[in-house]
Amino acid sequence: MSEKVGQHLLAQREAILDRLQSLLRLPSVSTDPAYAAGMAAAREFLMERLRALGLQDVQLLEGGGQPAIYASWTGAPGRPTIIVYGHYDVQPPDPLELWLSPPFEPAIRDGRLYARGASDVKGSTLIAVETVGAFLAVEGGCPVNVKFFLEGEEEVGSPSLPAIIEKYRDLLTADAMLSADGGRGSTTTPTVSIGCRGITALQFSLRTAAKDAHSGRVGGAVRNALHEMAKLIASMHDEQGRILVEGFLDGALDVTQDIRAESAALPFDEAAWYAALGAAPFGDPDYSVRERTTVRPTVEVNGMWGGYTGAGGKTVLPCEAHAKLTMRLVPGQDPAAAQAAVRRHLEARCPAGVALEFHYRPGGTRAFTLGPQHPLLLAAERVTEWVHGQRPVRVRAGGTVPITTLFQESLGIDSLMFGLAMPDEDAHAPNEFFRLSSLEEGLRSWPLLLTELGQLSPADFPKRG
Repeated sequence: MSEKVGQHLLAQREAILDRLQSLLRLPSVSTDPAYAAGMAAAREFLMERLRALGLQDVQLLEGGGQPAIYASWTGAPGRPTIIVYGHYDVQPPDPLELWLSPPFEPAIRDGRLYARGASDVKGSTLIAVETVGAFLAVEGGCPVNVKFFLEGEEEVGSPSLPAIIEKYRDLLTADAMLSADGGRGSTTTPTVSIGCRGITALQFSLRTAAKDAHSGRVGGAVRNALHEMAKLIASMHDEQGRILVEGFLDGALDVTQDIRAESAALPFDEAAWYAALGAAPFGDPDYSVRERTTVRPTVEVNGMWGGYTGAGGKTVLPCEAHAKLTMRLVPGQDPAAAQAAVRRHLEARCPAGVALEFHYRPGGTRAFTLGPQHPLLLAAERVTEWVHGQRPVRVRAGGTVPITTLFQESLGIDSLMFGLAMPDEDAHAPNEFFRLSSLEEGLRSWPLLLTELGQLSPADFPKRG
C-alpha cells in the first residue's frame, strides 16, 4: 500500500514544493499581534488544503488564543486512531538585516529551501498532510484513522493548549500521536527521537531607586540597576557553568551509565560543533556536550535590558533592569518547583535597598520520554532502517515540544516525534532552511510509517490515566 502512495507523492513533488512555498509566504508569527493577518491566512491555507484532500470535520478549536486546526478521517474500523500533530506558527524573523533573502519570500539555493518556518515546522507539517491525502487519493482510505491537530501557539509555549484539550477532549480521543515537530539529531546518522526536555520560564525586574539619575552626579553612591542585575544573573552558575540554584535539581534524573552510552551512540564531533557556532567550549566538565544539551537541565538568560540602548551615549544611571529566563528540564523535575527554586535563589541574594518583582509565565512543561519498547518507537525504527539502510540511533532532543507531555498527562496518549528537520537548519535564527532531500525522504517515510502502524490494533498501545 505505502509503495504506491510513496510513488504518487514523489510524482507530485514539484506541486507539493510549490504549496510549501505558498505556505511559507504567509507570515504566521504567533508572538506578535502585528502578524494577525498572517496567522489567519496560514489557517485558511491549511484548512482549504485539508478539505481538498478529502479530510472531514475541518474546523478550528478555540482555547482563548490562537486556535488549532482539526480535521479527521475515521474510515478504518478496528485500526488505531492516530493524532497527527504539527504547528503553523513560526518564530519572529528578526534580525532582518542578517537574512540573505527575505524571510517570507522562499528562496532555493544549493538544494535548500530558505524561509522562516521552512524547517520549524511547516515543511514537515505539510509532508504529513500530503501523505494522508495521498492515501485517500490512491487507495481510497488510510491504514489508520487520522485526526489532524495543527497548533497555532507552539512557538510561544502553547498557552491555550490546556484549555483546548479540556474543551475538545472527546474529539481528541486517540491511541497515539505522531508529531511532525521535533526533528532529527544528526545530519549524517539516522536517528529516532525518544524524548525531549521540559521547560518553564520566569521574567523579573529589579529597582534600585525612584528614578534614573545623572551618572556623574550619583554614580558611585547609588546602586546601578544593571550592575545588580548582572550580579544576580551571574550568581546562578559557577565559572564552569554548573548550576548553583539550591533545590533546582531536585528530582532530576541521574545521568546513568546507560544514559551516557545512549548519548555516546550518536557520532558527535565537539570541536566541529563549536566551530559551526563560532563559540568557545563551555559547560559543566562532568558531562559531554551531548549530555549537557539533551539530558541535563539548564537555566538560561534569554534577554536582559535596562538603561539607555539607543544611538550614541547617554550618561544615565538606570534605576530599573529586567531579565527573561527559561529553564530546560529533564525527567523528574517539576516545572513549578524549578521556577520556585530560581525565585528563592534570586530573593536570597538581592541586597537591601533593591526591590525585586517577578512576572511568571503560567505553568510549564515536564520532560517527555517514550518507553524503549513502545510500538510507535519500534515502528519508526523499522521504517528508518528501511529508508536509510542502517539501524537508527535513539536520541533525546534538547528542546521542548509541549504537546507531547500535555497529551500524555491530559489524554493518556504517547507521542513519537517524526519530523524531518535537521539540527543545522538555523531554526529560530536568520537564514532558516529545509533540505529538499528531506522533503523527498518524508514523502517516502511517512507512508511507510502509517502503513506499519496500520498493522497494529488499538490494544497494542499503552493506555494511561
